[in-house]
Amino acid sequence: MLNFISRPLVRLVDRWLPDPYIFVVILTLVVMIAAMGIEGHSPMAVVEMWGAGFWELLSFAMQMLLVLVTGYMMASTPLVRRILERLADLAGSPGAAILLVSFVSLTASWINWGFGLVVGALFAKAIARKVRVDYRLLVASAYSGFIVWHGGLAGSVPLAIATSGHSFEGMIGIIPTDRTIFAAYNLFIVIGLFIAVPLVNRLMMPRKGEEVFVDPALLAEPEVSDSPGRTPAEKIENSRVLSWLIGAAGLAFLFQYFAGSGTLTLNVVNFLFLIVAIVLHGTPRRLLASLNEGVKGGAGIVIQFPFYAGIMAIMLNSGLAETISVWLTSFASERSFAFWTFMSAGLVNFFVPSGGGQWAIQAPVILPAAEALGVDAARAAMAVAWGDSWTNMVQPFWALPILGIAGLKARDIMGFCTLHLVLSGIIISVGLTFI
Repeated sequence: MLNFISRPLVRLVDRWLPDPYIFVVILTLVVMIAAMGIEGHSPMAVVEMWGAGFWELLSFAMQMLLVLVTGYMMASTPLVRRILERLADLAGSPGAAILLVSFVSLTASWINWGFGLVVGALFAKAIARKVRVDYRLLVASAYSGFIVWHGGLAGSVPLAIATSGHSFEGMIGIIPTDRTIFAAYNLFIVIGLFIAVPLVNRLMMPRKGEEVFVDPALLAEPEVSDSPGRTPAEKIENSRVLSWLIGAAGLAFLFQYFAGSGTLTLNVVNFLFLIVAIVLHGTPRRLLASLNEGVKGGAGIVIQFPFYAGIMAIMLNSGLAETISVWLTSFASERSFAFWTFMSAGLVNFFVPSGGGQWAIQAPVILPAAEALGVDAARAAMAVAWGDSWTNMVQPFWALPILGIAGLKARDIMGFCTLHLVLSGIIISVGLTFI
């Protein structure tokens, strides 16, 4: 059983992995030193790059905070809570719980990464109220499904190069999704992960006596009084009319948006969660009580994302990302190019954990090299995309929303996810290289 392998990994990570804030500070210092030592920049030049880029992710940080908060608000509505509880009833045993959470997370993440991050965590909490199962592994299973996002319907790289006017159209033209998302090699990888991820999670279940359970009472949602109130202000706060009016406007927009062939972007997912929460909570008071609870888990996002923006700025402006990409792809032949591109993207992702940002940095290096070796540009692009997804399994950046919702720390789940890094790396490498 894989729990013999996962146990020492869990202990190792629990002992040595610091809080994600400490992790990003250490990454910052490592990148600063590398930019000075490898690229030859002066300390002041590196500090200026860092400071200038520090606030470049403010919009994205707000989006991610809203993923957490609006997802929590929607899930805490009475109707959604009942639906999640009914689905959780399907998990009749700890093993079934792990398999069910894994599959739901994979499916949701393949559809849309923001949707997958929230749904997996909320469903894990619902199951934890019903089944006594190791809570760390349950939440790790919810996060492990995120591995498929960049090979799915909302993958930023394949969607970008399929859009007219993208940044590298003059180099590679427009590449339709039947050569990326729906290509045979990509479907092989996705199907392989849909089989392997739930199975690996199930096999990592701790032995009896080693489980870490969570008290279901700690997962209970706070009840809010529906008393109409005495003062005019209290009556307005408990009125359903305002919620119905603004909810109707939001639903009308969404209907028109999707009728016009709109897609699930992160902003649309957040808007959908918010409007559904407004309508289903019924009163502003219930909505705001849910907001107060949901926002508690967002501290990590608020403090850490600016540091990642600073790291990205150093990686891009110092030339460090380009150096890493050139070095790793220099080993490549036509057959192995996708593999080495995948490796380089996985390494760069530790420092630039943003699919779109990483593509902007690596594409100017990867695409000319692919052309020189006669490698299909679509496969080269998907190698970058999968590298970006791959090392998310041990990079706590994307785990922050799930951890905030679940009430855990990164060290609680990353030991389990380390095994996924190894096994998924094999599946992805085979798909990119041989299929």
